[in-house]
Amino acid sequence: MSQPKPRVALSTSAVYPESTSAAFEWAGRLGYDAVEIMVGTDALSTDVDAVQRLRDHHQIPVVSVHAPTLLLLPRVWGTDPWEKLEKSARAALQLGAPTVVVHPPFRWQGEYARNFLAGIKRLTETTGITFCLENMYPWRTPRGEFKAYKPDWDPSELDYDHLTLDLSHASTSKQNSLDLAKEWGPRLKHVHLTDGTGSFMDEHMVPGRGDQKADELLRYLGTSGYAGDVILEINTRGAKSRDERERDLAESLAFTRTYLEAAARSASTSDD
Repeated sequence: MSQPKPRVALSTSAVYPESTSAAFEWAGRLGYDAVEIMVGTDALSTDVDAVQRLRDHHQIPVVSVHAPTLLLLPRVWGTDPWEKLEKSARAALQLGAPTVVVHPPFRWQGEYARNFLAGIKRLTETTGITFCLENMYPWRTPRGEFKAYKPDWDPSELDYDHLTLDLSHASTSKQNSLDLAKEWGPRLKHVHLTDGTGSFMDEHMVPGRGDQKADELLRYLGTSGYAGDVILEINTRGAKSRDERERDLAESLAFTRTYLEAAARSASTSDD
């Protein structure tokens, strides 16, 4: 019996500074399977009813909601981090998305940081939504690394059940995404496909243009029984035109499909 291929989705953050609405348009025109909603500064992304109308109009499913837990989003969906996560779960349920992506807590977030692991497990159990913790990276300063996350930016040795692998974050932290995927095994539930060159800037490049060997990771996902989704979360803010943005989004999709399908063909041949 053949393994179903992962869905290839477009993160709404990949079209920024264009809107959530534009992301659905791009996804439909280019042939993405689905969309991930980055809840953020775009007011439309915070209006779940409006996102649901976009989903229904374009007939493109929402596979995941990225909770607004980034440093630059302190007031989106309130200031209480637990409230943000609960709203994210409710949004996912309304949109039919099985996954919420969440960043690790900051060290200065008090009770939220102290009880984060237990709280994430509780939310997954009580809501039926899979909360996937995303790998981050060390903050580097002229005086060395600043320990921003509690207990750490790398979830590999921590007791999280469900993980999101972000290739740009792996590059920024000088890690290898394929090694992480193999180490995490069945805990790997979600992938943010992008790339980087090891810069401290967290580049979110088109996959294949950096140091993470995204083609090898996709081949591994396609043959390892990976059952999650693959989300293109590239940075197109530097695009000089909509045509250039479209080329990057189309290239990312073609790259992903090429190597996932090659892996599927290889697995099928092995089964024969």
